[in-house]
Amino acid sequence: MFRSGIGYDAHRFGEGRKLVLGGVEIPHSRGLEGHSDADVLTHAIADALLGAVGEHDIGHHFPNTDETIRGISSLEILRRVGQILAEKNCRVINVDATLIAEAPKIGPHLEAMRRGLAAALELNVSRVGIKATTNEGMGALGRGEGMAAMAVASVQEG
Repeated sequence: MFRSGIGYDAHRFGEGRKLVLGGVEIPHSRGLEGHSDADVLTHAIADALLGAVGEHDIGHHFPNTDETIRGISSLEILRRVGQILAEKNCRVINVDATLIAEAPKIGPHLEAMRRGLAAALELNVSRVGIKATTNEGMGALGRGEGMAAMAVASVQEG
């Protein structure tokens, strides 16, 4: 049986933080605020995978009240989500995500992101899709106040 899930995440920019997207540090003047590394792309993918198997979201599994995971790499979160799927006798078929941000340009980093995400999920890189778009200057994302990501994931039971 095949199952699918969707995920969404958004974080505002903050000073003094590194910008991490898809597990890759991206040169930028600001990073995203959060309890972990605030990687919106990886968080959206994790939520899509958890949703595909009927689990609670990453906030439930990795709460911001847990000081033992402060600053955790979102790729580590993704690995742990993969373990949750394995415990449910499910395997990831593919993931596809869209990053929504006015800046920075992520094209030069896409392949490194795909490789890191694929490795964390033990997938062939051809099964990881990442795209980017802007919000055309509209709303908080369009004003550059933060970033968001959407993702869809397919998993197979058995």
